Amino acid sequence: MSDIEEIRQLKARYCRLLDTKSWDEFRALFTDDAVLDSTDSGGEVITGADAFLEFLRPALSESVTVHHCHTPEIAVTAPSTATGIWAMEDRIRFPDGSELIGFGHYHETYEKADGAWRIRSQKLTRLRMDFTKP
Repeated sequence: MSDIEEIRQLKARYCRLLDTKSWDEFRALFTDDAVLDSTDSGGEVITGADAFLEFLRPALSESVTVHHCHTPEIAVTAPSTATGIWAMEDRIRFPDGSELIGFGHYHETYEKADGAWRIRSQKLTRLRMDFTKP
């Protein structure tokens, strides 16, 4: 399988495992020292995959989420590094019935180690966020 296809599969697993709350498998998608930046969405920069999961689990465990990623622009920059930009849409229904529908892009870097690609960094940029109350 080509490196680009392997990265596409990685991102597909990202969406599925996040939405199904398969936290242990989701954690395995990231390098240990991954940097995740959601400041454009009102979040913060989190360093470390374990720290990211410590933030994400309580934030989304009780919510229904749907993540879609489209039209990848992937560039393999070296045998073990790559970059990617993904158009994205996410829908989150929070326990109180309020909802977020968001649109934007994931800007990512990837690293290949032990034969597997992982997300090394991710910056979520938003084009639009629609909030509704129940």
